Amino acid sequence: MSLSKPTITLLISCPDRPGIVATISNFIFEHSGNIVESAQHSTNQQECRFFMRISFKEEGFTLTPTELEAAFTPIAERFYMQWSVAYSRIPKRAGIFVTKLDHCLIDLLWRWKRGELDMDIPFIISNHTLLEPLAQMYDVPFYHFPVAKATRTADEERILEFISGKADFLILARYMQILEPFFVTAYPHAIINIHHSFLPAFVGANPYQRAFERGVKLIGATAHYVTDNLDEGPIIAQDVIRCDHRDSTEDLVRKGSDVERRVLTDAVRFHTENRVLVYENKTLIFD
Repeated sequence: MSLSKPTITLLISCPDRPGIVATISNFIFEHSGNIVESAQHSTNQQECRFFMRISFKEEGFTLTPTELEAAFTPIAERFYMQWSVAYSRIPKRAGIFVTKLDHCLIDLLWRWKRGELDMDIPFIISNHTLLEPLAQMYDVPFYHFPVAKATRTADEERILEFISGKADFLILARYMQILEPFFVTAYPHAIINIHHSFLPAFVGANPYQRAFERGVKLIGATAHYVTDNLDEGPIIAQDVIRCDHRDSTEDLVRKGSDVERRVLTDAVRFHTENRVLVYENKTLIFD
């Protein structure tokens, strides 16, 4: 859990026009808010879109959550804003899905236990039982939900019913199952997947073997939001590591695993700290 003082964060997307920053800043000032972070971005003249992330201390701010929403709504309507508000004192609940590979799960649990990831973990779900001892080590509830090709829809419906109301977002920490559209629809821009490739290169299965066959000099990993289009959701974080002709496929897997852990952690941190704005099929990261 973060030791810093609680903050309130507004994420805003709207058509660009004069007066937006001044209006928002004045709104916070009028209600005794103290701004601690502010970042903004405007697209080119053709799109003419404005994006903003602004955080201010909750201490001293005179509006309750309900009052804030009521008072800010007229401003949002005037500027045609899409907006959200988040309170840092309320950690997001992250449900984690895994299969058999443990490296991403280990890293997430370790960083969570150290307080680097400010979130709650209400459950770990897997289609195998191999990683249950790891969940027990960190005292996180573990649930086994087998998923079969012939019964995938019914299996996922059962999972979705079980997790309903328990998680704000989901992390696919090398969960080797393709989610059905109805499952993705239930968590729009709230399912983070780690893909063991630097997308859009080597989409699909076995990217390290395909990278080895191509003799690539860089391999990478990509964390993205899950959409109905496989491996094509908005990208949150990416990174690469160098390799050369001496590396075997096993070497690439080992190096790639290091990158996967780092990239997934970055994406989860961005999401939990409300630093991601999705626009069309892209993201803006206010890091």
